[in-house]
This record gives sequence, structure tokens and C-alpha cells, in this order.
Amino acid sequence: MVKVYRSTVLDTPADRVWRDLRDFNGIANWHPSILSSRIENGQPGDKVGCVRNFQLKDGARVREKLLALSDYDYTCTSAILDSPLGLSDYISSLRLFPVTEGNRCFIEWSAEFDCPLEKVAELSETVGNGLFQTGLDALKKSYGKR
Repeated sequence: MVKVYRSTVLDTPADRVWRDLRDFNGIANWHPSILSSRIENGQPGDKVGCVRNFQLKDGARVREKLLALSDYDYTCTSAILDSPLGLSDYISSLRLFPVTEGNRCFIEWSAEFDCPLEKVAELSETVGNGLFQTGLDALKKSYGKR
């Protein structure tokens, strides 16, 4: 099992950031690698069990299922159903923690998945930096302007 983890601190309160991140379908609004996203079957973007189908800017499509969403814990957990990446059993969690000093928040994004041994380094880089760090950097830049 491969584990990937990235984190940062945003200079914005957790409840403010969570208003944007809790919408499972809203990822295209803040992640620069994602061109578009839609929730299948017309379900709301905060319903556990809904499936988002999103297109990356390189044209690839990914389908993810929302496994858990907690407004109390500021956390969202999802699983990839279909992806061109060549990984399996992918479970990802995005979580915010309030930082009382300066009214900021700590955000962490992690995933566990399986893949062929020869792909571990490549997929760890793709998920960790290409997906997670790119998204966290975009959030940091976005909330720095508010």
C-alpha cells in the first residue's frame, strides 16, 4: 500500500475554507488541473455516495465516489472508481483543522492506494505533487488574496 501526504497552512479560518471545499463537485472551481466536474445522476455534491466525474486539463477523465463528509470534522473522504493512472484501491481524505493563532487553518490531503511496484515512485509523485500540492498551492494563493 502506497501512502501519500501533503499539508499546508492557509491564512483563512477553517469554516470559510470549508464552505468552498465541502462541495464535492466544486473541485474545478479551485484546482488548476481540473477542467470540469459534474455529479452523476443529478445528485447533490454533498450527498455521501454521489459520484463525481471530472476531466483533467490533459483530457483524462476520473470518477470518484464520496465516501464520507463531515461538517463537524471538516473532512471529506473519497475513492477513485475509474482513472487512467493505473492505481487501485485509492482512498483519499482532505481535512481542515482550525488554527486559533491568527484565525487560520491547517489543511492536509492524503491518500492510500495500490499499484505495481515499478510505478510507486511515479504515481507517488503524480498524486503527491501533481494533484495534492498543486491543489494546496492554488488554495493558498486564492485565500491569500481574500
